[in-house]
Amino acid sequence: MADWTPSGNFLLGQNIDETSTTQKHALGTIVTCKHDTYGVGEFIYLVGVTGTDAGKVVSFDAATFQSALASIAVGVPRALAVAMSANVGSQYGWYQIGGVAVVDKASATSFAAAAPLGATSGLAVAAVTTLRLANAVVQAAASGASAVTSVNVALNRPAGPSSD
Repeated sequence: MADWTPSGNFLLGQNIDETSTTQKHALGTIVTCKHDTYGVGEFIYLVGVTGTDAGKVVSFDAATFQSALASIAVGVPRALAVAMSANVGSQYGWYQIGGVAVVDKASATSFAAAAPLGATSGLAVAAVTTLRLANAVVQAAASGASAVTSVNVALNRPAGPSSD
């Protein structure tokens, strides 16, 4: 997930794919970056939570910017993002909220392109109609083979759950 470079005049004090024990940006800071493979992405700076690996889906509190592994089955509407590093409890890092993100998926789950998705324990799962991520859709089909552990998802400031 490396090789994201900031757009414009923003200087990163912490790379997009790094975690830090020291806060290096104001919580909630949003930056736009470019990647040779994934194009333009948008990222928010948050506080990590235990169990976070790069590619996990998290929810976050818009007031405290504390993240939690997303499980939209709980049914609590919250802003969502995708971790860019193994950003565990009391650490700081970047989370993707826009563009094409590489998201960890449940091992036996397959996805068709343009399919909706859900999240459980931070992993992408097949969506139940009333518990799908809003503003997130599978960008490219992903096999259910156990060796396929991620899926590319197009994000536009996702939230959950959606009843669309």
